Amino acid sequence: MSRPLAGEPLSLDLVNTRWADHGRTIDLFDEPGQLRAWLDEQQLAGDQATVAAPLRQARAALRSALEQPGEHADQQLNTVLSHGVVRYTLHHGTVREDADIDPAWSPAWHAVRNYLGLLRQDPTRIRRCAHPACVLYFFDTSRNGTRRWCSMEACGSRAKAARHYQRHRTTPG
Repeated sequence: MSRPLAGEPLSLDLVNTRWADHGRTIDLFDEPGQLRAWLDEQQLAGDQATVAAPLRQARAALRSALEQPGEHADQQLNTVLSHGVVRYTLHHGTVREDADIDPAWSPAWHAVRNYLGLLRQDPTRIRRCAHPACVLYFFDTSRNGTRRWCSMEACGSRAKAARHYQRHRTTPG
């Protein structure tokens, strides 16, 4: 199944596994074999049967944090993060980071951890597509930070076409 806007950072890619298509919601994980394909694409281990529910919970928590940030959203993310811990050690002058994560929660935990990294990097670059009907998110890596669309080919061109239509439509006289 082809999906829009693949290839974003892990956390946003997880959020984008649910999208709108002509007024209906598509969930990639409801399609046969697509959860396994997504895990493979992201190079994440896990048995589909055990990671599906935690991934859906993490996806909902991430979307909540993106759309309605606050204490409730933070708690949802912290619930996912509670299934793992990072331990730091020093070995011959090199810092090692070892994560101890419940295997069923590993993909979900890594996605939420990735989101924390994006927040540390630059939270203003995490954006929702400017097209009103689009529910996709992206991390703006453009030099000047002015990207507005999930894709110029899809949402960007639709918006341009709508503006063109509005400018050039004939009004009844």
